Amino acid sequence: MTIAEVAQKYGLTADTLRYYERVGLIPSVRRTGGGIRNYDEEACRWVEFVKCMRSAGLPVETLIEYVALCGQGEQTAEARKALLLEQRDILQARIEEMQKTLERLDYKIKNYDRLLSGVQKKD
Repeated sequence: MTIAEVAQKYGLTADTLRYYERVGLIPSVRRTGGGIRNYDEEACRWVEFVKCMRSAGLPVETLIEYVALCGQGEQTAEARKALLLEQRDILQARIEEMQKTLERLDYKIKNYDRLLSGVQKKD
């Protein structure tokens, strides 16, 4: 797939894909004889993974480290797992904080519903 096709498929810009490749978030993408990027299934799996992790808030630096560890082979499996577990804990804490915020918003909205239902009945 071309960079434009991958960008459209995953909702990213071509600039973002180039950046991800440049900083090591996506292992080097193969190129055609004319130098055009040609994303294969493996490259697309990396794009999908990185997009998912970034949308969950994982830092670029952490993902760069993870990709580098993957490139070193099976002997880094324990380190990769530890890195992912640490990020999972951070994400879980963020989800819990967001849940508390959502509950507070729901409470406030219910209060406004009660207030406004009393105002609307005074016609």
